[in-house]
This record gives sequence, structure tokens and C-alpha cells, in this order.
Amino acid sequence: MALAACSSQPPAPDWALAAESATQKATAAYLQGQQRIEALQWQKARDSVASTGQPALAAKVELMRCAAQVASLEWDDCPAYEALAQDAAQEDQAYARYLQGRAQPADIELLPEAQRAVARQLGSAGDAAPVEIKDPLSSLVAAGVQLRSGRASPALLQQAVDTASAQGWRRPLMAWLLLQLKSEQQAGNSEKAAQLERRLKLLQAPALK
Repeated sequence: MALAACSSQPPAPDWALAAESATQKATAAYLQGQQRIEALQWQKARDSVASTGQPALAAKVELMRCAAQVASLEWDDCPAYEALAQDAAQEDQAYARYLQGRAQPADIELLPEAQRAVARQLGSAGDAAPVEIKDPLSSLVAAGVQLRSGRASPALLQQAVDTASAQGWRRPLMAWLLLQLKSEQQAGNSEKAAQLERRLKLLQAPALK
């Protein structure tokens, strides 16, 4: 979804470079719980694509934000994207449906390659098994979609926790740890639950910015 690739003429125009940089910084700040930086960078990205007068590009920016939210289990149906959805590219509309847990069979080949195996799996019965995806954010997005589709498993929760922890991504790690804690408490695994509570206590010590 690299915005800089939207132009076919090298070098990339200034708006594309600015939007690409801002979306990367905004996503990183969001995952790390840095709210002020996140808001500033998303606005920079929006301003950059607005200069093109192309709603499809604005929709792409909002969809990137939606993906980070799904990775962090923040499901609000992405109203900013929905306001632009009618002008979004076909592949972006397919990705939006996927993020909402309602991908259609025809959407699969339009999805980012890393998400296609997950989309196919969602059409089968039973709990979702973890899918090995090398990119950490793509892996968390896939896990969030599986959970949103009602296809969670202990292995899926553990994979998401491990992925977020390895990257030091405070926001998704807290969300997935809380979900894992609830699961262990319901299962009566008091020792595991106590361990998760200690992790959460450490994670929550510094206030989110």
C-alpha cells in the first residue's frame, strides 16, 4: 500500500514522499501509544494526499490507519475510511471488508499477499490456527481479523502477544495480554493468569503519551 508507488514517474512527487513518511511515523507512534505524535503525523498524511484532490488516495491513508487499529483490537468500523469508501480502489474496498471480518471469496486475490492465506482459512470450520507471516504488523492484522471473525484460539493469542512484545508495541501488546488474561482466568489457570497480570503491571507503569 506504499503511497509513494502511486506515481509512475520517477522521482516520486513531494506529496507522495511526505505522505509515506507521515503514515509510517503515525503507525509507529500509534503502536507505541504515543497519541500526540500519532495525531500529528496522521494529519500530515491526510494533508499531503488532499493536495492531489483524489479521494481514493485519502481512503488509502485511512485504511492504513484502520489496519493498525485492527492489529490493536480497536474496532470502530473506521468511519473516516467509510466516508471515502465509494471512491476507494477495488483492492482497498476488498481489504476494508477483510479488516471488518467479512471478506468475500472474490476479495481474496485482491488482498495483500500476506493476508490471503488467512482469508482462505476463514472460510473453513473450526478455530483459526496461527498463520506464519514475517512482517510483524501484517501478522497482528491477520490475528485481529481472525479474532474479529470469531475464530480465536490460545495459540493465536500467544502468537499475537509474542509478536507485539518482540516489537515493543505497547498498545497492541496491552490489548492482546488483556484478552489472554481473560481467557486464562476463565479456564481457571491461576498461575498463568498471575504471570500475565505481572506483565500487564509492568507494561502499564509508564503512562501512555
